[in-house]
Amino acid sequence: MKKIIFFLLLAATAAQAEPFANGNAENGMKLVEKYDCNSCHKGKVGGDGNAIYTRPNRIATSADILIDRMEQCSGAIGKQLTEQEKLDLAAHLNKTYYHFE
Repeated sequence: MKKIIFFLLLAATAAQAEPFANGNAENGMKLVEKYDCNSCHKGKVGGDGNAIYTRPNRIATSADILIDRMEQCSGAIGKQLTEQEKLDLAAHLNKTYYHFE
């Protein structure tokens, strides 16, 4: 019984440590370029637009909020993101900026 509990806890910890494990960060980086996400971000924060991810008052403060925010932002580009695109974008953004667990 102790082994089962240990493995359940281990699995839960591993799942938390990698919220976008099924996403491909490399493809997510390509999607940011493909959809020119930073063209909108530049107007909001200036520079190359990447400061939107690291600003003190950023909207995405958890993995769930990040996905929700991407769904809202996709309307700005007139694109309905697939579930895989969301995971790929989130994996890239999390790896590069957010580091959510």
